[in-house]
Amino acid sequence: MLSKNQLKFIRSLKKKKFRQTHQLFLAEGIKVVEELIKSPFLVYQLYATESYSNTLNVFDIQLISDKELGLVSDFSSPNQILGIFEIPKSKDLVKEGITVVLDEINDPGNLGTIIRLCDWFGVTQLVCSENTVDCYNQKVVQASMGSLTRVSVNYVDLVTYLANEKRTIYGTFLKGENIYASKLEKNAVIVLGNEANGISKEIEQLVHKKITIPQFGEQQNTESLNVAMSTAIVLSEFKR
Repeated sequence: MLSKNQLKFIRSLKKKKFRQTHQLFLAEGIKVVEELIKSPFLVYQLYATESYSNTLNVFDIQLISDKELGLVSDFSSPNQILGIFEIPKSKDLVKEGITVVLDEINDPGNLGTIIRLCDWFGVTQLVCSENTVDCYNQKVVQASMGSLTRVSVNYVDLVTYLANEKRTIYGTFLKGENIYASKLEKNAVIVLGNEANGISKEIEQLVHKKITIPQFGEQQNTESLNVAMSTAIVLSEFKR
């Protein structure tokens, strides 16, 4: 049974300031929680209903009712287990291979999907502007489907970071060189911008090469691609 203090504490971790204060975050659902348990991430506390099969034979799980899980869940249909995990220390930035850089991504679903895409394409480092949504937001954790355990996410001042970057910096724009006709380097930084406004003017000045995904539709009424969709196409071309 969850006490009032436990309920209050778990709910507080839905907010960034409390996640940062306690250096803890929430994860929910069998797939995500079990991926985190098997990873180097440290478990702080696990809560599960009696229906959870516990195939990993994890000890120290606090049993709670379906109703109690519903009180702290972000799901319309709560999914058997919720975990609290410690936020790991940031890893040192690597200056080789491909690094994806995000300039003010606001949507948690987009960030979670981009983390998953980085994992799929073997990109182990993701660098975000300080005003990009928190990667330990519960919706980001859920959308990443465990890939957060394999992709290092760092939040930095992008101007300083890019100004000191020696690799070629590519930026995705509506007007740029056709990515399918571009010579793409194996050691590169790829910048993707805000959902509504794209890459900011300040960051644009630091981009070495502007690339675009050409539009093939005859009517060409679509204004732009979703940033996660763009990431999938861009990474596919860089890896191809």
